Amino acid sequence: MSAQQYPSSQSPLSYRDAGVDIDAGDALVDRIKPFARKTMRPEVMGGIGGFGALFNLSGKYREPVLVSGTDGVGTKLKLAFMLDKHDTVGQDLVAMSVNDILVQGAEPLFFLDYFACGKLDVGTAATVVQGIARGCEFAGCALIGGETAEMPGMYPDGEYDLAGFAVGAVEKSDIIDGTRIVPGDVVLGLASSGAHSNGYSLIRKIVEVSGVDLDADFHGRPLRDALLEPTRIYVKPLLSVFRDLPGVVKGLAHITGGGLTENVPRILGKELIARIDARSWTLPPLFQWLQEAGHVADQEMHRVFNCGIGMAVVVSEADADAVAAKLTGAGEAVYRIGRIDRRGESEAQCIVG
Repeated sequence: MSAQQYPSSQSPLSYRDAGVDIDAGDALVDRIKPFARKTMRPEVMGGIGGFGALFNLSGKYREPVLVSGTDGVGTKLKLAFMLDKHDTVGQDLVAMSVNDILVQGAEPLFFLDYFACGKLDVGTAATVVQGIARGCEFAGCALIGGETAEMPGMYPDGEYDLAGFAVGAVEKSDIIDGTRIVPGDVVLGLASSGAHSNGYSLIRKIVEVSGVDLDADFHGRPLRDALLEPTRIYVKPLLSVFRDLPGVVKGLAHITGGGLTENVPRILGKELIARIDARSWTLPPLFQWLQEAGHVADQEMHRVFNCGIGMAVVVSEADADAVAAKLTGAGEAVYRIGRIDRRGESEAQCIVG
């Protein structure tokens, strides 16, 4: 049927009539350009707005190996929607990917984001992307591109989803893979900033059943702020260790979903066990509250939450003090949390007790 054959009473339809506002998308791009510009590195070729992002890797590495990672923020977003607070989840998005590629010794080079919603709220989206850019600044990587998808009917009003993608590089000879870890090595723990971006389905359930007032004072600030504290980014302090103390770090584990008990074994040979002493650091107040309010067992706490340790670093006994001093000088709270032993036949690969 040609256009002329449609009934004359029907008004012409536009993309806006279908729920997609192209002008709002253009306005968002204009809003976020200054945030992205602050994250640029000399290797970036071009800027925001092209079909693809260009990054010149030549000259910096002899045998570069690219390391990539992707992640989201999870159901922590549901809490952000409930509290109408969107300025921290962008940093969470960056942290979850850059911390992951860091554990293999990689320097994060650039980051891309994906923001999907049913109806685009330019102010909310710009706030989220500003947080993404802030996370990229902390990580030293360029926010080189991204995608905003407005999909009517896919998401409830006021909600959105996020995905992030990080690419880094490491010299082939400097890859950290845990193969040099031996019995007698020390496990250092770097303090987390809070629950990071894991366990929020349980956190939201605890909030629900406890009936707690999220605006109530919690150690000097509202509980809502403690629950939405963004994930700590460990990139710059650990890169300084790689640079100034080359080869001393034998293994790194980013403590995300699964806690210490499931993430530390990912870098250990099958014949090894990490014995973690939970008394070597103080359980932060947020986790104390979650455990008490939810009546959560110790074992469940250790396999759901980071419990105050966001990154585990395995080094030799001889190097432990130097690495701890270097990280402390860079602003990290560092604890000697455990040792590597030879594993017994029926033992789990990480025991926290």
